Amino acid sequence: MPIISADSTTALAAIIFGLAWLGFWIDGKPISRIVPGVPWVIGVGLVLSNTGVIPGDAPAYGFVGQYLLPLGVPFLLFKANLRSVFTDGGWVLPAFAISSVGVCAGAISGFFIFNLGPEAAEITGTYAAAFVGGVVNFVAVSEAVEMSPTQFSVALSASAPASILGLLVLATLPAIPFIRRHFPSEIIDNADRIVTPGAADLAPRFLPDHVALGITLSLAICAVSSYISNLLGLGSYNLFFITLITVVLANIAPRQLAKLEGDFALGMLCMYAFFAIIGAGTDAISFIYSAPVLFFYCSYMLGVQFVVLLLGAKLLKIDLAAALIGGAA
Repeated sequence: MPIISADSTTALAAIIFGLAWLGFWIDGKPISRIVPGVPWVIGVGLVLSNTGVIPGDAPAYGFVGQYLLPLGVPFLLFKANLRSVFTDGGWVLPAFAISSVGVCAGAISGFFIFNLGPEAAEITGTYAAAFVGGVVNFVAVSEAVEMSPTQFSVALSASAPASILGLLVLATLPAIPFIRRHFPSEIIDNADRIVTPGAADLAPRFLPDHVALGITLSLAICAVSSYISNLLGLGSYNLFFITLITVVLANIAPRQLAKLEGDFALGMLCMYAFFAIIGAGTDAISFIYSAPVLFFYCSYMLGVQFVVLLLGAKLLKIDLAAALIGGAA
């Protein structure tokens, strides 16, 4: 029996949000450049459950997965204004599209190269979605294909070091003489300084009326999405409908939603709570066994992406800086 029983909902809630705090805290420290907050949240949750401190399953976990996770998705997408993407994207948008093709090529070819186990198809689709659209895509597609908590935890944690390695490679490319000779960049040549926003510019403000409005909109979107997905018999695609409705709303009323403050941070709070319960439901033995091959699979995917990106940039004469930003995105 675990030290904290499955029916100790208040104590488990304290641990879940304590792990969420840990994720935010790690993301604000230099160590996040090596290992960001998400793997820490999952990893500590995994250790706590596999050492008998907390249970591997509990009603509190079900509440987070059923209510907090869907609630958090709209918060992360209220600013998804597609007009600004197409008007301000420039050559970064074509570079992003080329990189997405490279990700899919790497995911599909890697499916036949690496032994990913019985959930290979689910892993392939989820990784392709994640490297194109980020962690929200990862969560949504993993829910749609009904990936197990252990496989989710292993897949997400294994992708973190590969992602960091990939970003380091992208950052290093402009310093390689061969790359600079064959992929010119006026942007890099003319850049003499980089201005980074201060901490005060990045800190979200939490205004009561903004928070209340954000929660109201998010709950309404979740309710409509749940009705639609159940009506169509597609309950596992609930997050897809939440995403679709939110993006449509964000583009119908972009100026109104742009005024919301603190919404993204609230979304990440819900996501970190979800990652905490994923870690708690993970089997440590399966994690240790499966993680290495997924790391190499992710690294292979990114390698194929970079090759396709550079070939596309050469063919279309895309500035190297724009190509690298699109690839990083």
